[in-house]
Formats: sequence, structure tokens, C-alpha cells
Amino acid sequence: MIAPLPDKYYIRLKYWVIKGSWPDVDHPKTFSEKVQARKLYDRKPIYATLVDKAAVKSFVEERLGPAYVVPTYWVGTDLSTVDWSQVPLPAVVKPTHASAQGRFLYTQEDIRRLLDENPLPAWLALDHARFNREWAYSQVKPQVLIEAMLVVDGGVPWDYRFFTFDGVVSHIEVNLRVDGKGYDCCYTADWIRLPLQDPDYLAPYPGEVPKPARFDEMMRIAQTIGKGFDFLRIDLYACDDWIKLGELTLYPGGGFELFDPPQYDRIFGDRWALGFEIPHPD
Repeated sequence: MIAPLPDKYYIRLKYWVIKGSWPDVDHPKTFSEKVQARKLYDRKPIYATLVDKAAVKSFVEERLGPAYVVPTYWVGTDLSTVDWSQVPLPAVVKPTHASAQGRFLYTQEDIRRLLDENPLPAWLALDHARFNREWAYSQVKPQVLIEAMLVVDGGVPWDYRFFTFDGVVSHIEVNLRVDGKGYDCCYTADWIRLPLQDPDYLAPYPGEVPKPARFDEMMRIAQTIGKGFDFLRIDLYACDDWIKLGELTLYPGGGFELFDPPQYDRIFGDRWALGFEIPHPD
């Protein structure tokens, strides 16, 4: 019903529905408000590269070298053009311009099922630029990526999400799976557990997450990638043998995530010195 609304009205109404308050997008103070302001007013061309899951790999390679980039096997829009003999399994297939979509390919049967069902037309039609009014995605050509699957101890690696402000790491959100169940928790840059969660997201992990063996290297990666951006979330996967960059995020949760305790929304907002101008009428 609200889809026809202009961006500013759409964002404010969706924010109110989800978070229960009206955001001040012209004088933002909280982290969530600043994400909304970025969507409306920040138009840096580099953002199109950062949110493109295929194009961002060249950006990361230029800053860090190829060792931290997940190998790519294919990028395109038509599965009939894939040379499957050049796709080692296991692999991941996912859209380059959207989140929360994709398939894991473990066997030839998984490939046959993918070809039979062909989710590409639906994936290619996804439009974050309309759904959450995230401008950067409007600059990305919709494609599909097939890349190597990362495996740690026979399962999906844990996801370490570094929140950076001009290269300074504020905190790390850890998404993990244990015994088939997903959990979430947050740590400071000194690896001290924060009493923070999103009640609408994963359950808080009941134990302590050990500091990754290559944590210092992960910090240097986040600092290097994040330097020069007023805010950037840098998602890393790691084990004892390697570190790989998952993706870069400009608009975590579309700026609609909940904070419990709520004061962290303002705490993180205070760390974000906006690198763009907000137009104000005279």
C-alpha cells in the first residue's frame, strides 16, 4: 500500500510501523536515523561497487590482495551459459544485488534441481532500491554469482560483522550456528561481550564466543577496508587457516533493526560523523 510513496515518506512510515517512532531523517542522531539519511541523501558512486557482490571483489583485491577474496566461478543472468565442469563443488549461487537469497550446491543433484526450478528470474526481479529505498542498489546491474562455498569443520562458517566508522571498529556482531540453531551476539573491539541484541533477529548466544585465532588480522582488514567511509559494515568469515570477506554493507537491516537496550542506537549514532550533506530549506 505504501509502495507508491516518495522515498522520504515511505521510509518514515515504514520506520514508524517497525520501530514505533518517527525518525528525524533531516537531523539524525541515532544510528538507525543516520542509515535512513544515508539512503536519502548520500549518493557516492563507489557505493554501487560496494553493494555488488561480484564487483566488490575487485575493490577488496585492490586494497588487500587476492587472498581474502572468495573465488568466483561464474557471473551472469542465464544458467544455460554456465560451464558446470568449471564449478567445483560445494559452491554457492546467489544474486549479486540482493540479500537473504541463494542456494547451496553440494552435489550434481543440487545442480539439476537448480536448473529445473531456475530461481534466477525471481532473483533478478528483486529490487532493494524499492523495498527499503536503498539507493546504491538502484545503480547495480542485477546478476547472479556462483562462487566457492566456505566450509569450517564441515559446516557453515561463523559470520563476523565489523561495524566501522572511518576505519575505527566500533563493535563486532557475530552470527553463528550451533547444533543447527542460529544465534547472535556482539563484542567490543577488545572482545568484551556487549549486552546487546535485536529481539526480532536471532536468539542471543547463551555462551561466550572465543576470540578468533586471527582476530588481529581481521581487525586490520576491517580498518583498511573501512578507512575513508563514514560508516561501513565489513562481514568476514574466518578459521585458523584463512580469512575471507563476505560482503560490505551500507544499510544494515535497512536501518530498521531494533536495539535492546535501546540506548545503543544513540551510542552507535554518536560514533557516526556523517560524510555527506543533508539539504535543509532556507
